[in-house]
Amino acid sequence: VQLQASGGGLVQAGGSLRLSCAASERTFSSYAVGWFRQAPGKEREFVAGISRGGGVRYYADTVKGRFTISRDNAKNTAYLQMNSLKPEDTAVYLCATTHTELYYSSASYENGYWGQGTQVTVSS
Repeated sequence: VQLQASGGGLVQAGGSLRLSCAASERTFSSYAVGWFRQAPGKEREFVAGISRGGGVRYYADTVKGRFTISRDNAKNTAYLQMNSLKPEDTAVYLCATTHTELYYSSASYENGYWGQGTQVTVSS
């Protein structure tokens, strides 16, 4: 499965962006999906995860209440709606899949498929 992340850009603090993660195969619905972010000099952070059917979600405390993960299996695409953005949200955002049901575990994505990332920059 190939994943293509898009939707990043430059936005002012308090603004919003919607990231997309498009998969190349219709088997997309058999994977849980996660969003991660990597800022310069920092460890990769697991931001959000969503189950195969989209019924349950996980959020890191740093984004809870501001970000929403969703998916449309008919379109083989997952999304990350980011509201009330802060400068500390600046990072490269990557999407990944896992064959397991552990949508909430960052470790479960290690052996899955990864997209190339999209840059999000939030100015103060």
